[in-house]
Amino acid sequence: MARILDGKALAAKVRSEVAKELKDLQQSNSKFKPHLTIVQVGGNEDSNVYIRMKSKAATQCGIAVDHIKLQREVTEEEVVGTIQRLNEDPRVNAILLQLPLDSTNQIDADRCTNTIAVNKDVDGLTDVSAGRLARGSLDEAMVPCTPLGCLELIRHTGLELSGKKAIVLGRSKIVGAPISDLLRAHNATVTVCHSRTTDMEGEVRSADILVVAIRQPRMVKKEWVKQGAVVIDVGINSIPDASKKSGHRLVGDVDTEGVCQVAGWVTPVPGGVGPMTVAMLMRNTLTCAKKQIKMIGCGQWPIRYLPLSPLSPVPSDIEVARNQTPKHVRDVASEVGLLASETELYGTHKAKVSLSVLERLKERPNGRYVVVTGVTPTPLGEGKSTTTIGLAQALGAHLKLNVFACVRQPSQGPTFGIKGGAAGGGYSQVIPMEDFNLHLTGDIHAITAANNLLAAQIDTRIFHENTQSNKALFNRLVPTKNGKRTFSAIQLRRLKKLGINKTNPGDLSSAEIGQFSRLDIDPSTITWNRVMDTNDRYLRKITIGQSKTEKGHSRETQFDISVASELMAILALTNDLADMKERIGRIVVASSSQGNTITADDLGVTGALAVLMKDAIKPNLMQTLEGTPVFVHAGPFANIAHGNSSILADKIALKLVGEEGFVVTEAGFGADIGMEKFFNIKCRYSDLAPNCAVLVTTVRSLKMHGGGPTVTSGQPLDPVYSQENLPLVEAGFQNLQKHIENVLLFGVPVVVAINGFITDSLAEQELVQRLSRASGAFDAIICSHWATGGAGAVDLAEAVRKASVSSSNFKFLYDLSLSLEEKIRTIACKIYGASDITLAEEAKIKLDRYEQLGFGGLPICMAKTHLSLSHDPSLKGRPSDFVVPIRDIRASVGAGFIYPLVGDISTMPGLPTRPCFFDIDIDPVTEEIDGLF
Repeated sequence: MARILDGKALAAKVRSEVAKELKDLQQSNSKFKPHLTIVQVGGNEDSNVYIRMKSKAATQCGIAVDHIKLQREVTEEEVVGTIQRLNEDPRVNAILLQLPLDSTNQIDADRCTNTIAVNKDVDGLTDVSAGRLARGSLDEAMVPCTPLGCLELIRHTGLELSGKKAIVLGRSKIVGAPISDLLRAHNATVTVCHSRTTDMEGEVRSADILVVAIRQPRMVKKEWVKQGAVVIDVGINSIPDASKKSGHRLVGDVDTEGVCQVAGWVTPVPGGVGPMTVAMLMRNTLTCAKKQIKMIGCGQWPIRYLPLSPLSPVPSDIEVARNQTPKHVRDVASEVGLLASETELYGTHKAKVSLSVLERLKERPNGRYVVVTGVTPTPLGEGKSTTTIGLAQALGAHLKLNVFACVRQPSQGPTFGIKGGAAGGGYSQVIPMEDFNLHLTGDIHAITAANNLLAAQIDTRIFHENTQSNKALFNRLVPTKNGKRTFSAIQLRRLKKLGINKTNPGDLSSAEIGQFSRLDIDPSTITWNRVMDTNDRYLRKITIGQSKTEKGHSRETQFDISVASELMAILALTNDLADMKERIGRIVVASSSQGNTITADDLGVTGALAVLMKDAIKPNLMQTLEGTPVFVHAGPFANIAHGNSSILADKIALKLVGEEGFVVTEAGFGADIGMEKFFNIKCRYSDLAPNCAVLVTTVRSLKMHGGGPTVTSGQPLDPVYSQENLPLVEAGFQNLQKHIENVLLFGVPVVVAINGFITDSLAEQELVQRLSRASGAFDAIICSHWATGGAGAVDLAEAVRKASVSSSNFKFLYDLSLSLEEKIRTIACKIYGASDITLAEEAKIKLDRYEQLGFGGLPICMAKTHLSLSHDPSLKGRPSDFVVPIRDIRASVGAGFIYPLVGDISTMPGLPTRPCFFDIDIDPVTEEIDGLF
């Protein structure tokens, strides 16, 4: 007599193994808990029974299980939509679509099944899973639960599958086809029989292993079975049986009583394959979860790098960019591990990335964090952006490391003004450069709209308060709608701020109505200006309110350029949408006649501004010339703001690259401005600590700092900048030396990048190397990435990699508990090299006032010229014995810093005599843009 393969006992053993493995995994990761979601359409009673069994087994194994039961009236699109949402839900590891679909509508079950993400296809029924199994790729395939259970039962007999003859009766996609593929993958010789097979009995009689899934009650008789064969009965059929209370009983496709007389092993029905199917579902769920945890761990990206064929001489930047074919941004996103639901495509080469990535990857360790800065800028250009991109290309395309570059979005002002494009240069740039430099995804326009809405509300509120009584104001601010008057949420916050603990408008006294309704803004204290993203010198001072409709309420004000808006600084420094909204609400725009601060929240506009910026908060994904990913996000000026790309872009990038990857982010202007603010402001608000700094210099810039002739735009370059002059380079090194010292003040290793020009001599470059290393730089590397792309920055990338794993003891320059004046003095003396500071009377008054208002604990964002370490742009090299004059001090409370004004700083640039736009044009036929750079 055949031995019975007890599926119940074996299933219990499998469940116990799954539970133990899960517990062991949770020892090292307490948050690890596999999550299975079962989707059911309708209420088929058999399906209900199976789902209860599966849910019970999951609970026993420690697996979380959800049951989504859709109504019978559900449509195919609704089923597909449900599955798609589960695909993108990071909490769900495994998805099971319970078949059959019990719906009143016609639903394509194959389409629904194939909607399941391959990595969550716990039952292995998608075409991709089936294809992998069919070609024998068991490591990649998710094997359907029933065939996998059958295999376990066969193995339990001790029979060696290799070389044995297996017959599979039935060719269904759920059992027959996959079990035949599975047996073949284990080297059995497999024949599949079905309703059209001739001499089925003769075929079956030769089987060492017989798997029957043909849905015919007791079809296989003992005469069909080879002596000692292993018989796996997958069938389950209901037949009449008057002896049973239900009037029927379950039997398989095998005549078990007869077959047991000749077979070696037989599975019973019920109690054979059924329990094993459920047990293997548990094992597959654990497998799905483990694979996804491994993905979160992040290995090397499956990225396709773009080849470069550099030309000499190097063509214009736009020609170089145009000669490269970018990847579709959807492919870039997929390569770095972003889900489809986490990317919003803007055409084919740029996309917004959802902040939800941070939640999905919160357990993944951050990569290594590198900031690129430079010496004091000169008109000759040092190539800081170019170095940022070249370094990223070298780390990725050449060293095969996961890497993100994070850069700022350029303002339209410089693009059409004096500077031109800002996408890098030569063979190290972001592409498409036209998209990069022109509007991108409209973030700056969103800033402009939000900023100007706040500005409009300030003047509008003043006008209405000046022309209405308290009662009229209150009635308009809190109108009756549908017979009911209520405060909005933002108005309730104002009441709380005023100490009025009432929520019913009808309960306010006359005095409280006046207190609530009147902000009483003092126009002379308004610090919030209108903005536009164009250099327009004639908007530096304007008069508004000259229309007769404004009833004589005019005042002088000005426009700033959009990227100078505090909203841009907030965008760059925020950590999430809630944080951004809170920061917007804290923006101080003026004072009342009584000296109280007036905020955006007081003006009732916080929520509206956040709505206008809801898309701008998402970083923009692009790529370099060599196909490495780039985040382009935020564009705060580095003089009156902190001059760095967004915290959010850096944080998302650090998660995406994984522990062994790199994020290369750029700080604006020289190290005395952008880098100092990166460390003291950006790193404070992000809680991120840099591993390494790259300090960019050129031989030409050091010659200028050493006393070289003045460089004038449009005039021929003096020969001194193209001829070897070692003494001039050594004299100018003092500027680079001070910047090296400044980086080391923060406890961060620094690698000097010598951005090479064809006019440099090797002796000049090697002199800079020797002096840099002697001054404490971790290393100094000669680079040629502008001319050759990432290949020209490989040595720099290697040095950065080594420096990033060396000891970094990052520390802030000053403690926030110091007085505002002491923090300003610390920056001036330690970073600039000043002997002291002086405070204008107005600056002293504001310092005292900000301290009294509770703003004294904010960091400092110095607004000074970028053309010198000092406040005087004419002082090159390393000035000494100078005093920094602080003429005024302002507060960006929403952004979270105090900014002292050093000398005359313009927040609205002007156009030069010959702006860049003289060379910018578009071909009306091809729509190609020329002249951007």
